[in-house]
Amino acid sequence: MFEHRKQPLLPWSRFFARVARSIVVTLAIVGVSLLIGSSGYHFYGGLSWIDAVLNAAMILTGMGPVDPLRTNEGKLFATFYCLYSGIAFLSMVAVLLGPIVHRLMHQFHLEEDEERDDG
Repeated sequence: MFEHRKQPLLPWSRFFARVARSIVVTLAIVGVSLLIGSSGYHFYGGLSWIDAVLNAAMILTGMGPVDPLRTNEGKLFATFYCLYSGIAFLSMVAVLLGPIVHRLMHQFHLEEDEERDDG
């Protein structure tokens, strides 16, 4: 997916395109996660749509629930959605920062290889 460490650094235009793709993938993960969470809180938790979206967004960002759940189904859904949200959040951070960290590491290795060739 990314260039090998012996390949030259990507031009800025291609790097920004790579970052843009990462942003799109991250937004897709956010959208799907909010859809899953909102639907679950609405159908299993008995919340209105706006409250369901709010709860899903708060859980997805790690802030915590807003409305208490009264049904067992809602509580079970919230349990699994919280576990999913932790993994989704870490995945979003990894997808978003991946190209940036890779470029920094790639640049570091290119400079290191140049020093070895010179010395």
